[in-house]
Amino acid sequence: MSILEFVNQDVLDDLDEDPNTAFMQLVNAAQRSLSSKIDALDPDNQYEWQKIEEFRYSFMNVVVAAGKRFEIEPFHSMQVPQYSNFRDADHRQFKSDLDHYVTQLVLDNSLRAKRDTVEVLPKTKDQLRAYVSGLRQCVEKGNMSAAKREALLKKLDAFESELEKRRLNMMAVARLTYLILSVPGTVWASVDITHKLTTNIMQTVA
Repeated sequence: MSILEFVNQDVLDDLDEDPNTAFMQLVNAAQRSLSSKIDALDPDNQYEWQKIEEFRYSFMNVVVAAGKRFEIEPFHSMQVPQYSNFRDADHRQFKSDLDHYVTQLVLDNSLRAKRDTVEVLPKTKDQLRAYVSGLRQCVEKGNMSAAKREALLKKLDAFESELEKRRLNMMAVARLTYLILSVPGTVWASVDITHKLTTNIMQTVA
């Protein structure tokens, strides 16, 4: 079975650039798909039990292949058994190893995210929202293609979503300011106002 039996193209296109995070995202999506496929089958029916085994085997194959691609141990060094030798015990052991690794990864990501975030007071968030609103007006008035405008507005939407969280991700701030400042000045109706608003965001968070 193809990986697209478990994960659609949109999920693949949206995978994080970090290999560990991308692997976790892919595994989570594939596990949900596997569960939905298996839940629709009757394990007491011999034919459907064979389908369950096929899905489990393909799931293992997809995860191990992803582990090799992203160089994630122990999956990078793991060999998928021949289908004729694949047993229910193999699936249970593989699921146990996978759950163990994903648990570690979730905890690592949580700790890393905390290091990369700062707690922002409600008053400060209100200031940031005002700056974002100003930038939104700059984008809407800017001399750019519709695709570029839509992309920038989506980035602003994503940043505003970050402001709803208790802690603000500094990488989200850095990505937004870099994106805005990297746009040629001739695009903006007022480059001074645009850059001032962007600088204000950085200074407010700092």
